[in-house]
Amino acid sequence: MTEATGIVGEFLSLKADSDADLLAMQCGDFYEFFDEDAEIVADELDLKVSQKSSHGSSYPMAGVPVDDLTPYVSALVERGYRVAVADQHETADGHAREITRVVTPGTHLETTDDAAQYLAAVVGTDGDSADSAGGADGSYGLAVADVTTGQFHVTQLDGPDARTRIQTELYKFDPAEVLPGPDLRGDDDFLDRLRERTDAALTVHTEESFAPGRARHRVRDHFGPETVDSVGIADDDAAICAAGAVLSYVEDTGVGTLASITRLQSYGATDHVNLDATTQRNLELTETMQGGTDGSLFDTIDHTTTAAGARLLREWLQRPRRDRAELTRRQSCIAALTEAAMARERLCETLADAYDLERLASRAVSGSADARDLRAVAETLGLLATVEDVIDEDDRLADSPLADALDRLDRDAAADLASELDAALVADPPGTVRQGGLFEQGYDEELDEVIERHESVLEWLDTLADREKERTGITHLSVDRNKTDGYYIQVGKSEADEVPEGYEGIKTLKNSERFTTDELQQKEREVFRLEEQRHELEYELFGDLRERVAEDATLLQDVGRVLAELDALASLAIHAVRNDWARPELTDGRELDVEAGRHPVVEQTTEFVPNDLRMDGAASPPNRERASGHANDQRQFLIVTGPNMSGKSTYMRQAALITLLAQIGSFVPARTATLGLVDGIYTRVGALDELAQGRSTFMVEMQELSNILHSATDDSLVILDEVGRGTATYDGISIAWAATEYLHNEVRAKTLFATHYHELTTLADHLDRVHNVHVAVAGEPPTASGAESHTADESDGDVTFLRTVRDGPTDRSYGIHVADLAGVPEPVVDRSRTVLDRLREEKAIEAKGSGSSEPVQTVFDVNAGGFKRADESEPATADGGTAAEASDAGLDPETEAVVEELSELDVNETPPVELMATVQEWQAQLDDG
Repeated sequence: MTEATGIVGEFLSLKADSDADLLAMQCGDFYEFFDEDAEIVADELDLKVSQKSSHGSSYPMAGVPVDDLTPYVSALVERGYRVAVADQHETADGHAREITRVVTPGTHLETTDDAAQYLAAVVGTDGDSADSAGGADGSYGLAVADVTTGQFHVTQLDGPDARTRIQTELYKFDPAEVLPGPDLRGDDDFLDRLRERTDAALTVHTEESFAPGRARHRVRDHFGPETVDSVGIADDDAAICAAGAVLSYVEDTGVGTLASITRLQSYGATDHVNLDATTQRNLELTETMQGGTDGSLFDTIDHTTTAAGARLLREWLQRPRRDRAELTRRQSCIAALTEAAMARERLCETLADAYDLERLASRAVSGSADARDLRAVAETLGLLATVEDVIDEDDRLADSPLADALDRLDRDAAADLASELDAALVADPPGTVRQGGLFEQGYDEELDEVIERHESVLEWLDTLADREKERTGITHLSVDRNKTDGYYIQVGKSEADEVPEGYEGIKTLKNSERFTTDELQQKEREVFRLEEQRHELEYELFGDLRERVAEDATLLQDVGRVLAELDALASLAIHAVRNDWARPELTDGRELDVEAGRHPVVEQTTEFVPNDLRMDGAASPPNRERASGHANDQRQFLIVTGPNMSGKSTYMRQAALITLLAQIGSFVPARTATLGLVDGIYTRVGALDELAQGRSTFMVEMQELSNILHSATDDSLVILDEVGRGTATYDGISIAWAATEYLHNEVRAKTLFATHYHELTTLADHLDRVHNVHVAVAGEPPTASGAESHTADESDGDVTFLRTVRDGPTDRSYGIHVADLAGVPEPVVDRSRTVLDRLREEKAIEAKGSGSSEPVQTVFDVNAGGFKRADESEPATADGGTAAEASDAGLDPETEAVVEELSELDVNETPPVELMATVQEWQAQLDDG
């Protein structure tokens, strides 16, 4: 193909220099896309493609009007494209174009999503190189910025598990775009896990921006050396490298928001509760297992009225705190709001009129804010006085930490800025800042004078038609304006011959003619000149006003965050009142004591049966025994058994969610709750099929178990909903048994373990801190702590799940009943019951075939772990007979006693440890005989 020249050649040259996926180049009143970019944009946005000739070749071309570029760019960026924008400006030689910004998923300001939009940089090594940013055991640095709000977080994690923890941090923030450091760009495993767990676009930024020396200089230059030292990252090379790369990228993209990033917020491993990707997914914090938001915890408790409040509440759920003082402060705010119903309602009504000040601050700093944005700033700052009145006028709110939140603000400066903006801008400004009509009269004397002259000429033009009708006697006469003819006098065809001298015809239409006059042309030139002068002056004044607001970006961010916090706290108070939630007591201990706890989401859609939970030092109230028993320091590991579909998973999930809600400062769904703070919540609940990634469900299950065993500590809460079910029975029991011992002996975390392996319940007799609880069914008598439980017989098909958790193990899973409930065909269910009964009685079972062959009698051999023909099931004696025949023939009393005990033993219901002990006793008995 011949090399393109002209506009197409300029486009291709700029595109090559941009390192962007697409380029939008301004050509007059349109932004144009050429060549492959045009075809991509047309396909993505349903635009019409035309052709542009250049140097004998034809190139696809698609364009959008200048004023409509933003929504088109937004749509492209949301699809993961990096879009460069080349703007046109006038020069002495004509037009020139240059790339002014590159809009990327992580630097897009015009997002319509209320959620945070993070840009992240991550660097890390395994410590192999002494010259790298990593330490001996490996160091990973993470910097996360939200350019739409100015938020900037940075951390460094060290040690052998730093890699896993940094992946968890990335999942918590769920960035829109990630800049991998030089050492991670070739790490396929790390990048694959990142792609699996987030929807982030991966972008390669210059290696120089990650260089320790350059990054340190950039961070210190932007935030100040004192800030870097005070937040405690001065010696964290990996964190500094990540932070420097983010600042470099934001500057290079030209979005103009760098000045809005004013706070360097460092956080450490002990600041927040560890919630890995698996746990956030299993607990359905912000989206359900199916990927939707309806039915998530966030969707359930979100009653916020502002975008910023919803964003903050979502952040709290994804990053719970470990600071008891901060959590207690939030609790006190919520408590006051629950008690002051009318004040709470007034506060919510006031906040509903608030705009997103954090994002407006970034728009002002970037120069993209328009007059409506600044008017929104004025109106939102003006709400502070009302919010202050609402809090001050109610003693409960005034005496709570809510008042302290307002005291953190410079309310005088906020009021001054609001007053200045209110005096400057009209109440309903236009959507463009270049067409005038932005300012109130009296804001600027020069502007007032230009406007007065302009409006005087407009008035002359507006009354011209009436004057001319009276002067000429022509009735069908009007004055109008368009882009082609400018101002003109239009006269109906029937009266066109009656126009006076001085009317100069300019256009003939079907039913009328258009004329102009010398005076009209003079007024037209005057009004155009005054319009241009007014627009230029207003745009200049508006630019100054926008810069004035940008200078107060920190103030806007402060006010925005306080209003968002009030909104989030009010939301939690509303939910607590509507659902009868209680304020939990937070302690420095390890107890987890919940009375009448409920699942916060499930209780919304069903008549929920509350349950108690008592672990790790939770003491029984005086003179009252709870169904969950009398707990002590030795009650740290609960094995949860019970029928399928009875509520075991719900019971365990609610324990995790109550703990999590307490550690965002919320009230919880319970009658009472006392909790020691945890450092992490880890769950293994089912396994999504990940065969597409080359991992079976059992492999995923084992990887999740491995993560828990490596990551949990004695201050963690662990939820295990089945372990080892994805493999052979004996393998599964062995894994579950060993994992229980390890969690009990080594990790010592508070653990709830639901299982259908009833053999595991025996561990409660051998491990001090292991206890059994089960979900009861109808027909089972309530039991005191430690009493034996007796569940209803399933053989009659009449089983009722009570959803009540009691002490002690259950005796079976009621799986056949669940199959019946699920709609399994009746012949299958009936046959299942028959087989189960014969297995329990150790009787032979006919293996029924579909052909004409004779049925085969089989029994289950527990030692072999499978079925055998009935005629092979009993061991033969030396003379070819069976053991039973030998017994009939006459045996010594010791042997006969062993045989009798063996015939009465129920192998299916005897735990492995007890079975082995019994066999050893028999061996000793036979040896003695």
